[in-house]
Amino acid sequence: MVRKKKEYTRREIGDHKLRPESLMMGYGYRPEWSEGAIKCPIFQTSTFAFKSAEEGKAFFELAYGLREKKPGESLGLIYSRLNNPDLEILEDRLTLWDGAEAASVHSSGMAAIATAAFTFLRPGDVLLHSEPLYGGTEHLFQHVLPQYGIEVIGFPAGPDGPEQAEQALSDKSVADRLSMIFIETPANPTNDLVDISHCAELAKRCCGDREPVVVVDNTFLGPLFQHPLKFGADLVVYSATKFIGGHSDLIAGAVLGSEELITRILETRTFLGTATDPWTGWLILRSLETVKMRMTSQMKNARYVADFLADQPKVSKVYYLGHIAEDNSQYEVYRRQCVAPGAMVAFDIRGGEPEAFRFLNALKLIHLAVSLGGTESLAEHPATMTHSDIAAEHQPRMGITPALVRLSIGVEHYEDLIADLDQALAAV
Repeated sequence: MVRKKKEYTRREIGDHKLRPESLMMGYGYRPEWSEGAIKCPIFQTSTFAFKSAEEGKAFFELAYGLREKKPGESLGLIYSRLNNPDLEILEDRLTLWDGAEAASVHSSGMAAIATAAFTFLRPGDVLLHSEPLYGGTEHLFQHVLPQYGIEVIGFPAGPDGPEQAEQALSDKSVADRLSMIFIETPANPTNDLVDISHCAELAKRCCGDREPVVVVDNTFLGPLFQHPLKFGADLVVYSATKFIGGHSDLIAGAVLGSEELITRILETRTFLGTATDPWTGWLILRSLETVKMRMTSQMKNARYVADFLADQPKVSKVYYLGHIAEDNSQYEVYRRQCVAPGAMVAFDIRGGEPEAFRFLNALKLIHLAVSLGGTESLAEHPATMTHSDIAAEHQPRMGITPALVRLSIGVEHYEDLIADLDQALAAV
């Protein structure tokens, strides 16, 4: 299959601009490239044959950064650790929802985050990040990166975040070494928001000639319901396992941003070996065709579930973006930054861990499992599961309590989900 960029970059019919959900069906691929196959084949190969030794030399010069690209030149196919047709088509298609110039796909969400971190952080640098983060990201930042001489400073998601982030960077010795601001918004598992525009402005204002990279983990709202690049973020990262993959049958990650920054990430990916495989790339191409339908259905179901939980006497608090009151300082951030409230709901059950466990053990339709964003609804206990690596004494200040339960709402009928939640609460 020979792909020529100019042959598939059309995104309109006449004067009519095609929308991402339509382009998900074939952007980046043409059937005539593969014997008329409507769907892109799986290129299950480790290596690719060169037409000539000169071509092989030219491809490696670009892959290893030995020279600059010539006008109109792109990296040819060499080896599936570097690139593969399924991955290249997927990367082109992923850029559409976020309006990114380029993308890089990885073997997991953590591989995407780690590759970005090792691309832009060096010994002596400072990483400023929001809290709470997904437990795996928290461990990488707090326990792994400091081993490489990287200083890590946290600030809270939610209304107190801007002030504390500014306070951290008021120290010139910190601001002068800042190389990355990493934020997860909405925060996992509390749904607290971080103002992306404020972080982007802070990076420019406080760091002089330095240009720290602003990275947003957009996994909770996925590519549909929040577009961080529009608010000044430099990079967007996803656990593509979640809503993008959407069927709980693959593990993958992605980073999106400018051509310049993604080129640097791709160079790091080459030598860390964090690219995903052709089969996984093909599965995600399949999933992208239905991502809008799935996420819309999940979002609608989540509103019914959140409203039900808010009325239950055994529930003390619900954490759901659709319930942010207009007098809450987070409301303005939500209305400006988010397209919809998404499908993630968390709540505090009255009591503590024993009550939360009784509730979780009584569920019949909703699965007791970690992860999120799949077609099936899932429930878990963050304090002892996804965020158990965070020290118990630090969990409460992040809003992670023994009473907290996190739900990822799927595409089932909402009345069936509510019936399951109702009977599980009755068991508490």
